[in-house]
Amino acid sequence: MSIREKAMVVFSGGQDSTTCLAWAMREFEEVEAVTFHYGQRHELEIECAKKIASDLGVTHRVLDMSLLGQLTPNALTRSDIEIEEKEGELPSTFVDGRNLLFLSFAAVAAKQIGAKHIVTGVCETDFSGYPDCRDVFIKSLNVTLNLSMDYPFVIHTPLMWLNKAETWKLADDLGYLNFVRTKTLTCYNGIVADGCGDCPACKLRKRGLDDYLATKEKGVVS
Repeated sequence: MSIREKAMVVFSGGQDSTTCLAWAMREFEEVEAVTFHYGQRHELEIECAKKIASDLGVTHRVLDMSLLGQLTPNALTRSDIEIEEKEGELPSTFVDGRNLLFLSFAAVAAKQIGAKHIVTGVCETDFSGYPDCRDVFIKSLNVTLNLSMDYPFVIHTPLMWLNKAETWKLADDLGYLNFVRTKTLTCYNGIVADGCGDCPACKLRKRGLDDYLATKEKGVVS
């Protein structure tokens, strides 16, 4: 039975945030989603988020954060920066301050509708080394938001300790495996569903799906 409270989901239209949206719909009586336009290379990400929210009947808003893309050059906002990961360095897809700002603005929006719960798909298991996906950051920001607005926010991170295979399992348990697989956009090259297959996001997504399906198959056989 869902909690009789409202939740705001930070929503990109990708695998993780869509799984979190489905989770929130199960856990809370009323759910809204917020997507941030921060100058990402692929406008399709915004359209994908809008379509998913519409399909699921979730109230959805898009907030303009384009200044972020101007402040921090990265491979997600600049087509002239190569998508790459080097050992010992943050990936070129890391956007300084993104989750800090997104969660802060999500909290402001949540308070306006009387929502105490904020849901985000950050994860410390398959997180590519992004510092703003760590549990310690989320806990710290949760305290800061509560103090800054004198409001009892709770930030939920359903995927924090799950690997990609376990995230696929959660989507399946929620009844959204095929929906997440075919409707979401995770690919850094802007290709919906299974994506390009070559970028780091697609490889991580596919490896997790393959691992989960193999485990599920073994479970059925046994």
